[in-house]
Amino acid sequence: MAKHRSSRRNATRRTQLIGLTAALAAAAGTTTVGLSSSVTGPANASGSTGLNPSQADALTAARIDRRDLGSRDASRIDLSLASTRKAAAETAAKQRAARLAANATLTQRRALALAAAKATAAKKAEANAKALAAAKKEALAKAAAIKAAAAPKIVLPTTGYHLTARFNQAGGRWAHNHTGLDFAAPMGTPVRSVMAGEVIQADFEGAYGRQVKVRHADGTVTSYSHMSEFDVSVGDSVEAGTMVGRIGMTGNTTGPHVHFEVLPGGGSPIDPEPWLREHGLNP
Repeated sequence: MAKHRSSRRNATRRTQLIGLTAALAAAAGTTTVGLSSSVTGPANASGSTGLNPSQADALTAARIDRRDLGSRDASRIDLSLASTRKAAAETAAKQRAARLAANATLTQRRALALAAAKATAAKKAEANAKALAAAKKEALAKAAAIKAAAAPKIVLPTTGYHLTARFNQAGGRWAHNHTGLDFAAPMGTPVRSVMAGEVIQADFEGAYGRQVKVRHADGTVTSYSHMSEFDVSVGDSVEAGTMVGRIGMTGNTTGPHVHFEVLPGGGSPIDPEPWLREHGLNP
């Protein structure tokens, strides 16, 4: 009887040992339990694992725990990889944003520099244009001054002439003594203003025929009569030597000539010869 109870206790211990071994094997990754025939006894001889339902449940639970542990480890690895990738993506995005911002800043600086260069060029061109216009104006003024300086201040009323009557000369051809100088020349010879001035008369004046009068800067008026035509009108500005008409025979005359008079202040005529000599001319 005592021997039978001892055999049952030994069998229970072997069963517990097999269950513990199976659990350890499952945790270690093995699927079979190997014990010597002295441990497993008759059960191994029949090809069975020798596990009771409790031991099988323990083995299954160990396997599930191992699988869950592996899944958790894989999940941790996946989460770690996802976090690393996310951090890398964020870093790349920040770097790209920084590059875009740097490019935008560079583009803005280039645009500002280009605008400043254009403004400077425009100001320089405007300054050059103003300087050129001023230089041109100055050159024209100098040319006009040179021309005015070179232009004669006084000329004789015609060319190719000879005097046929002088001032205060008496004769049957005039109602009173002669009031000027007669410059006889071929028909159509130009008659010119002796000095610069303004035309105040261009009309037919009876015995004087076609007559032009010019008022000069000092108020003196010069008169040109018996012309065949007019080449100026009242209000015209003339220079010394400007043609006012041509030699003719209009009015009271016996031959082609220009009757020239000098009237200080537009009043009574004076002898033209000394007046012309005072101005440097000898008729």
